[in-house]
Amino acid sequence: MKKSDRIIYWAATGLFTIGMFSSGLQQIFRQKDMTAMVSVLGYPMYFMTILGVWKILGVAAVLMPGFKILKEWAYAGFFFVMTGALISHIACGDFGVKAMLGPIFQILFIMTSWYFRPAGRRVAR
Repeated sequence: MKKSDRIIYWAATGLFTIGMFSSGLQQIFRQKDMTAMVSVLGYPMYFMTILGVWKILGVAAVLMPGFKILKEWAYAGFFFVMTGALISHIACGDFGVKAMLGPIFQILFIMTSWYFRPAGRRVAR
């Protein structure tokens, strides 16, 4: 793996895992701003706990060595969660900067991290 690819991988992975971990904690602990955002979308509050726990477990799966298939599932889950968040905001007419840019950037970071992941973190083709 080229050095530039490794840098891109870790930059994208760092950005998306920090975002997922911090938003997961905000959801578990029902932080005020997160609660307001989820209630605007019409989701029940217990949904935040479910997403928060899965986000933190997904971050652990992506960062720990080994478990290649689990990593694939974690990347897919993050992609589905962020595209779902983006579509939910659009469907509710919530076009705020935070509502749009957060999911868009996370989707880009997730896709970049997945694409540039080292061979040791890939499922054999």
